[in-house]
Amino acid sequence: MTANAERAASMEKIVALCKRRGFVFPGSDIYGGLANTWDYGPLGIELKNNIKQLWWKTFVHRRRDIVGLDAGILMHPRVWEASGHVVNFNDPLVDCKTCKARFRADHLIEERLGKEAAGLTPDQMSEIIRTENPACPKCGNRTLTDARQFNMMFKTTIGPVSETGVDVYLRPETAQAMFVQFKNIMATARVKLPFGVAQIGKSFRNEITPGNFIFRDIEFEQMEIEYFVRPERAAEAFDAWLDAMKAWVGALGLQDAHVRVREHEQAELSHYSDRTLDFEYFFPGPMGWKELYGLANRTDFDLRQHQEFSGEDLSWFDQESGTRFLPYVIEPTFGVDRTILVVLLDAYDEEATVDVNGKADTRIVLRFDPKVAPYKAAILPLMKKPELTEIAKGIYDRIQTETDLLVDYDETGNIGKRYRRQDEIGTPFCFTVDPDSLDDGSVTVRDRDTTEQDRIAIDDVVSWLSSRVR
Repeated sequence: MTANAERAASMEKIVALCKRRGFVFPGSDIYGGLANTWDYGPLGIELKNNIKQLWWKTFVHRRRDIVGLDAGILMHPRVWEASGHVVNFNDPLVDCKTCKARFRADHLIEERLGKEAAGLTPDQMSEIIRTENPACPKCGNRTLTDARQFNMMFKTTIGPVSETGVDVYLRPETAQAMFVQFKNIMATARVKLPFGVAQIGKSFRNEITPGNFIFRDIEFEQMEIEYFVRPERAAEAFDAWLDAMKAWVGALGLQDAHVRVREHEQAELSHYSDRTLDFEYFFPGPMGWKELYGLANRTDFDLRQHQEFSGEDLSWFDQESGTRFLPYVIEPTFGVDRTILVVLLDAYDEEATVDVNGKADTRIVLRFDPKVAPYKAAILPLMKKPELTEIAKGIYDRIQTETDLLVDYDETGNIGKRYRRQDEIGTPFCFTVDPDSLDDGSVTVRDRDTTEQDRIAIDDVVSWLSSRVR
């Protein structure tokens, strides 16, 4: 399958399924929503937590060279001066003089004019807009302004009244806390180079053109690692993290044809980066290839800046040589919300079937890897009879008490409709208790992907499920 091959998933289908089945709801929904804010529903939060827990196990618990951190959202305002965010964290903004809509100038140039805008200055973008005179994407008038810089950080105030309070920012990334706490981690965690600090947390960006569902949010969650190395080992560590990130993509079950790695050209590099790669995902529809994850060599920029602005010595002392130096930093960064979106897109499938009346039908299936599926299994009594529900509830209770696997229990409606519901929410297995279970002590297990059924002993259900999920 190629990236351009026909896919069952579309953004519209995913958005509809997410609301219908309780994965993702529009934020403040009963008030008409709030620009690109989203709430994760009962199934969405389970999918989200499974992804975060898998990431933490993969990159923290299963490695001896990574420690964790959970830092606050608000930090000293000087942090963002030192990091360069106050000066450099900008997007190029254009306005429509007619309808007053605002757009990212680089996105408008790329999507409306088909021209590459990476690395262009606002003046260069303005020249293109004046020359090409594109129509406003919202109202169609050709009344766009020149491009100007727009800082994306959210500002707030610490203190009872704004006049005497201290201006601070909601963090636009989780990375800076790991640099700011570098000295404390060195002193307490008994780490040796190379080592990393991992964090999962919320970040906030006042995006000009948020959109495309949970792809670009103003409030989002990141999974980031800052990996500290000797400067001469930075290139080697970069390549090792590239391999680790490829393995993570595989662990999620994403199709190879939908993911590629793209090297940033010199003009694209951030002010702190010596080298950057993007993992890009091929989204359906007009989105096409967009950034999913990033890998950057931040050199010693961050530690050097914070050392200068704070006056604290953040150098590493090498006991063998008796010398001090500032480590380089390799940064693999993963967006939680984008991960959820691509997992949904890659898992979504439609199968042409025939219903009980012989009419053409479509079976919607989310083919989640069992590791991230919200429910690992569903326990279903064939009929709502006390002798069957008693056995089914006993199986449910055993799984819930003897494992950390979340399973569903459903006794409402005919068995075919219950199977369909479990298919649509991505449940890998269904255990059905039927009248034969009273005699043979077995249940029917149905596989989501193949729909094949088999019989296994009730006493084996817990071990059978655990082995399949893990």
